[in-house]
Amino acid sequence: MGDYKSYSMEIGGRTLTVEIGRVAKQANGACLMHYGDTVVLSTATASKKPREGVDFFPLSVDFDEKMYAVGKFPGGFNKREGKASTHAVLTSRVIDRPMRPLFPKDYRNDVTLNDMVMSVDPECDPEIPAMLGSSLATSISDIPFDGPCAMTQLGLIDGEWIINPGYEQKSKSDLALTVASTREKVIMIEAGANELTDDQMIEAIYVCDDQNKKIIEFFDKIVAETGKPKHDYQHYGVPAEVNEALMKLCPPEEMEQVVFTDDKQTRENNVAEVRAKFEEQYGSNDEWMAAIDDALYQYEKKTVRKMILKDHKRPDGRDIKEIRPLAAEIDLIPRAHGSAMFTRGQTQICDCVTLAPLSEAQKVEGLDPFITKKRYIHQYNFPSYSVGETKPSRGPGRREIGHGALAERALVPVLPSEEEFPYAIRAVSETFESNGSTSQASICASSMALMAAGVPIKKSVAGISCGLVTGETDDDYIVLTDIQGLEDFFGDMDFKVAGTHDGITAIQMDIKIHGLTREIVEKAIRQTHEAREYILFQVMEPVISQPRAEVSKYAPKIIQMKINPEKIGEVVGQRGKTINTLIDTYGVQIDIDDDGSVSISGTDKDQMEQAEKAIEIIVSEFQKDQILTGKVVSIKEFGAFLEFAPGKEGMVHISKIANTRINKVEDVLHLGDVVRVICLGKDKMGRISFSIKDCPREEPDVDTVGRIVASAGPED
Repeated sequence: MGDYKSYSMEIGGRTLTVEIGRVAKQANGACLMHYGDTVVLSTATASKKPREGVDFFPLSVDFDEKMYAVGKFPGGFNKREGKASTHAVLTSRVIDRPMRPLFPKDYRNDVTLNDMVMSVDPECDPEIPAMLGSSLATSISDIPFDGPCAMTQLGLIDGEWIINPGYEQKSKSDLALTVASTREKVIMIEAGANELTDDQMIEAIYVCDDQNKKIIEFFDKIVAETGKPKHDYQHYGVPAEVNEALMKLCPPEEMEQVVFTDDKQTRENNVAEVRAKFEEQYGSNDEWMAAIDDALYQYEKKTVRKMILKDHKRPDGRDIKEIRPLAAEIDLIPRAHGSAMFTRGQTQICDCVTLAPLSEAQKVEGLDPFITKKRYIHQYNFPSYSVGETKPSRGPGRREIGHGALAERALVPVLPSEEEFPYAIRAVSETFESNGSTSQASICASSMALMAAGVPIKKSVAGISCGLVTGETDDDYIVLTDIQGLEDFFGDMDFKVAGTHDGITAIQMDIKIHGLTREIVEKAIRQTHEAREYILFQVMEPVISQPRAEVSKYAPKIIQMKINPEKIGEVVGQRGKTINTLIDTYGVQIDIDDDGSVSISGTDKDQMEQAEKAIEIIVSEFQKDQILTGKVVSIKEFGAFLEFAPGKEGMVHISKIANTRINKVEDVLHLGDVVRVICLGKDKMGRISFSIKDCPREEPDVDTVGRIVASAGPED
């Protein structure tokens, strides 16, 4: 095996052990991370040469879940791990977002960070060693990287902060917070919370930040002993002559007019005109034309940032804290179970809610033993037309998955329990138009759509995003409320906060710089609170402030009942015959849990109630003097067999059919007749028997029992 180094420290009451030089030696950097019995192999690899034809840093992050890590076979026909799960995609994004800004902006070599989960201790979530492993593997490698950074997760149980909670603790926690930091500043925040106050959230963030600083001290020692010198790379930049020519063609005051508009397409057309003028004058210079797009980007960015930071002017003319024009409406889509549209400037989301029985909940195959299904699913779509582009749809990418998960996280704390509302719920946010912060618009639209669908959510939830433009010093900055696409594109931060009137339910913070001071973090949280209150009070709640009392007429109705678990087999029947008969007879869906919980769903309430009564008959014991209605399913010489519910039968002896003696059962009863009977209890042989003739007449008389009894009565 050769020599390798091992380092350990305590984090959250558990030992983190890092092994360097033991495995994966051909990667640029690798470390085997042990946290309790959780084992993750983290590697960082870079290509030898830059990728041609790209104007961005090509970084990819893979969180590779292996099912052998929890002693399971993968599902599916092939029994092999395939496409990354939603959880794996989200974890990859959480690793990518804080690390990307720490690479050189002009680095064009492909970099792949891979975290392979090989063993999982339920007390030690593999996300933690994966996050830390990616940072450390890159820091000890020869890949240019301004690290290390560190990440900590935090839970809140019974008022106590829990550092790096395990799976079971997470299932009970009021907070799911992940914070990444450098030595000096916070660089990423991801949170889901049960309405934490601003002060609680700020305190939680800096509990994590303090822990991160301790981890970075530990990493610094490892990097000093095992780190490789950083390799040189090909630098990219715009030739100074191109910048000079562009500024001469379009002076700074004219460039301000180019970008100073609240209409995205107008701005893009203005920029295109500037490019066309440049091409007209310098089109023969291939070197300059190759650099013009990057030069224009840098010029736009410099202009927008100067306008905001120095002049306090935003491209669309708004005040620093001003929100774009807002609009909200519900019930756009007639047959959806609930729908709503939320518009903020040129950002527009339509959300459609669908309700279904709990059996439709999404099954989850993953490493967390406490999450096996998802009852609430929030999905987000971002078609190309929403930004005026054309490209074929290839299904949801990582961005779409991430935005859907953020909206889902924001709304989960206000959802009713399964006992209160026995439905699976799917919300789909369709992006009609996009110019910044569609994920927060989808939270607003979804909150209203859920209420419109009759989902008894506890409170309305709204989301808003803040941006940031920084100067040369830490105290030279502007925090912008409700950033549009251009401010997000050229700014330094996208700080998204969602919540109710009473507290925060979700945060997602991304930055492009090397961290935020505590002052900026606190200002952003306070500023989003003000904006959230405005959206809730002034826009959303005037449209719909309470969930509707009933679900849509197009939504399935659900009846819940409880039976003795020992009787489940009787309801299901041999090979499912009984339950399938119930489903076919009454046109309903029936789901039974192991604890005896029964859910009956359908659109016809009368049919559902009949199915409920049938199940009650199946699971109950016959009682003396009990009156039942049954269908004649078999006729013998000695009597007739009646079916009271699928699989539940009883016999009426020939002597108990009529008030006078009859020679044959068929003289009175025929297959398919429906009759009322009374239970006589057990006979001498211990068998339950029934009688038609002793059954009291139903008032008013109906022509089933009435016809049969009258035909056999003494008046004949």
